[in-house]
Amino acid sequence: MDNISNAILALSLIIIMFGMGLSLSPKDFVQVFVRPKAILIGLICQLILLPIIGFSLINTFTLSPEIAIGVIIMAACPGGPTSNLITHLANGDTALSVSLTAISSLITLISIPFIINLGLQHVLGEGTVIQLDILATILQVFIIVILPVALGMFLKAKKPDFALKMEKPVKKASGIFFVLVLVAIIVKERALLFSYLQQAGLVSLALNILTMGVGYLLGYLFHLSLKQRISIAIEGGIQNGTLGISIATILLQNTAYAVTPAVYGIIMFITAGVFIYWSNRALSRQIKN
Repeated sequence: MDNISNAILALSLIIIMFGMGLSLSPKDFVQVFVRPKAILIGLICQLILLPIIGFSLINTFTLSPEIAIGVIIMAACPGGPTSNLITHLANGDTALSVSLTAISSLITLISIPFIINLGLQHVLGEGTVIQLDILATILQVFIIVILPVALGMFLKAKKPDFALKMEKPVKKASGIFFVLVLVAIIVKERALLFSYLQQAGLVSLALNILTMGVGYLLGYLFHLSLKQRISIAIEGGIQNGTLGISIATILLQNTAYAVTPAVYGIIMFITAGVFIYWSNRALSRQIKN
């Protein structure tokens, strides 16, 4: 995605995060940290199990070095703001999702260089040291996620009637935005889409489904609520594709490494759409029962 596309996407996410804040209150976040089991399980999935699955897949599939390194890049990336949007649309635990995004984004400032350097040595047999722009990453998380959510929560506290009135329209707008982003990505990449899918489609789909499945299963085994299981599954499977592409093209200076993050970004939107449909039906059944 070019700079204009990234700016439009960031602005859209800021508006959506603000709308998300209208449905949250401080007590939602207090509950997350008072009962930290869900946070710990989510972080284990994101920071430990996801890279393990990524390394397992590159040893299982027959991949070119460029595609294999792209898989490792995606396995090292945190969820990002998109995971919060999808959790919101899936009616998961939004406070848990936002908390996991904020915490994992900060921890991965340390873990990303370690995991990717390990991947480079494993695939290429040579060491390459990479460093993230720590300040830029912290600012991105703060501006796109934390600040607009906090402003939405502040408005809800001051104008609860307005916040309640805006909650449904904002959620509908978020759904429309989700579909438009998916269509825009497919149209923009249509010329190379088939070639990219041939190279990295199957391994990207496997990484996406396995990480979402493991997250959901762990939540089930540790008796988390359905909403928490939904959030952890999404945080595990919806990675920050923009960050992955940036690492490939800017830090590693190899556009071929960006093929897997680009393909993963398309696939995760499609699987997320299916998961949103399933989760809303599952929650509806739970309410009826």
